[in-house]
Amino acid sequence: MSCITKEETAKLVEKHGTNKDDTGSSPVKVAILTSKIAALTEHLKIHKKDNHSRRGLLMMVNKRRSELDYFRRGNEDGYKKLIEELGIRR
Repeated sequence: MSCITKEETAKLVEKHGTNKDDTGSSPVKVAILTSKIAALTEHLKIHKKDNHSRRGLLMMVNKRRSELDYFRRGNEDGYKKLIEELGIRR
C-alpha cells in the first residue's frame, strides 16, 4: 500500500539529504512523504471505499504540509527548489 522500499528511501535520502545518514531533515522527510502519498493515491484509485487508508493519506498530506511550512520559514530558496523537483502544487 503506502510502503516504499528501503532502496527507494535510500535514493531519496541521497538525493535530498546532506549525507547518506540524513533522514531527519525537512527536505528528506517531504520527499519520503511525497513518495508514500503517491503510492497510497494509486492504491485508493483501485480501492475507492478504503476509508481507513484515505484517513492515513490525509494525515500524511497534512504532515507534509507542516514540514513544508517549517522548511519554508528557514529556507525560502530551498523550499522553492524542493517543490519544483517533487512536482508539488502550491
